[in-house]
This record gives sequence, structure tokens and C-alpha cells, in this order.
Amino acid sequence: MKLAGLKSIEDAHDESVWAVTWVPATDARPALLLTGSLDESVRLWQPDELVNRGKITGHCLGVASVAAHPSGYIAASASLDSFVRIFDVDSNSTIASFEAPPSEVWQLRFNPQGTMLAAAGGGSASVKVWDTSTWNLVATLLIPRPEGAKPADKSSSKKFVLSVAWSPDGRRIACGSMDGTVSVFDTDRGKFLHHLEGHSMPVRSLVFSPVEPRLLFTGSDDQHVHMYDAEGKTQVGSMSGHNGWVLSVDASTDGAALATGSSDRTVKLWDIGMKAAVQTMSNHNDQVWGVAFRPGGMPGRLASVSDDKSISLYDYS
Repeated sequence: MKLAGLKSIEDAHDESVWAVTWVPATDARPALLLTGSLDESVRLWQPDELVNRGKITGHCLGVASVAAHPSGYIAASASLDSFVRIFDVDSNSTIASFEAPPSEVWQLRFNPQGTMLAAAGGGSASVKVWDTSTWNLVATLLIPRPEGAKPADKSSSKKFVLSVAWSPDGRRIACGSMDGTVSVFDTDRGKFLHHLEGHSMPVRSLVFSPVEPRLLFTGSDDQHVHMYDAEGKTQVGSMSGHNGWVLSVDASTDGAALATGSSDRTVKLWDIGMKAAVQTMSNHNDQVWGVAFRPGGMPGRLASVSDDKSISLYDYS
């Protein structure tokens, strides 16, 4: 497996680019790249030349996360202005907009079935879930206080939730917190299942394997990528190699590779079977906040975005 650089665009945004995802192809157009930036905008890009297909405005502070519905027709953005905006990808018309209190929406993810949208709830110590047919809030999954915490001990009673991921069957949600814990929920019952321990610092990104529904990958400021059996509550692997925080992780569609972006300014490709990094890309000259594999078959594509305002696109084979 390897990455080959295809295209990089400098100054893709006016400020740091914090978020990236792929909008699946529809009958009318190919898959598009969606990026969100501190410059308050969301932009669409057509591969492989990264042609700008449109600038989407509507937020009045930086965009912290973007997510695309599996249908390819709608997407969502979350901003530091406390609003989540749902919009039509091709017309940019607003479908829904709802306010979450400040610092209570960090990362957004649609479930694979497209029926729910989950948000890492930041200071609310929860994951919020909206129904995509009504855009009503249907669940607030609270992370329980750790056992043995004294009621007066405020620091241990609240978990700041930074990241969220759905299992491929949509039956599990995992979220990563500032204190390094990962929490797993049963989505059918809206019930907390267990914590996954092992990280000592914030978990800013996590993703389930597309082919092994129990396998969860997590990236942390402790410079490690962990592999967990999310059902069995066990850590089944750990990979290290970055010289900085691991800010983003994504798994390839074939389930064979993992990509990570780091504050050390690099993107790494990892062979999951070998549990080892097989390649390092140094296209960026500032921290890499997002990496995303294009869903679907070959040819494979990986995109990365950075504080340096640029986007890079790679061939994955």
C-alpha cells in the first residue's frame, strides 16, 4: 500500500483549515471534497484537480467540523458560533439550522444509514443525536462520572467530548474525551456501555474499521494510535511514530490502511495488519487537522487539510 501526491492547493481558505470530509457521488456528479475553515466558510472541491465548486457561508465564527450524509445530497457544518447548519450540497440552500450552547458541538458524524446525526458534545459531557427526518434532538447520551469520584471533585465529574464515530452497522457510538477516555454507547437503547482506557491525553479523532465492526481506532495528543475491540473493552494494539499530537485518523474503505494527521505537520499511512507506519507524507508546513479517505472503491483517494490553509490530495493504492 502506498500514497502518491496528486494535487495540493495553497491558500484553499483564508485561514486554517480544520475539517475535511468526502461527499459521496450522486447520479449527477462525482464525489466531492468538503472543507471547513477558521475563515467561517465551507468549500466544495472536485477531484482530482481540486477545482473549487463553491463557497458556502452562513456561519459567523470558524467551522470546527463538517459531515456528509451517505446519500451525497446533504451535508452539515458545526461552528464556534454555536450553530449547526444542514444544507443542500448542490444548491447551498439551508435545510435546517439549530443552536447548541457554546462549546457543545465539536465533531459531527452521520450514521451509515443516514437516519441520525451525532455531535461530540464538548462541555456537556455527552453525545447529542438528531433525527435527520425531522432534525429534532432525539437523544443526549451522557457520559457517566467515573466510579469513585467524589461529588465535590468537579474535574473528574465532567468529560469534555471532542470526537465521535459510528460503527458500520450504526449500533454503536464511540466518543473521545479531553482526559483520554473513550466511551462506547448502544445506540438502539441509548445506553452507556463502557469506557476504553489507555490514552493519557485528549482523543481528538476516532474511527471504526469499515470491515470489522468491533475494531475502533483512536488518535490522541499522547502521540499514539490505539486499536480497541470496542465490544470486548480490550486494547488490541498500539502504534506510534508521530512526533506530535495525533489530530485526525481515518480508515481506508478496504479496511487495510489507516491515515493520520499530526501536529508534527505530517500525514502517515499505516498498515493495520502490520500495526506499523509504512509511509510519511510531508506536504504541509503546519499541523494537519484532518485526513479523509474517499468512500467507495478504487482508485483510492486521501485528502488532508492543515493550519497552513492548504489541501492535499493523494492517490491510495
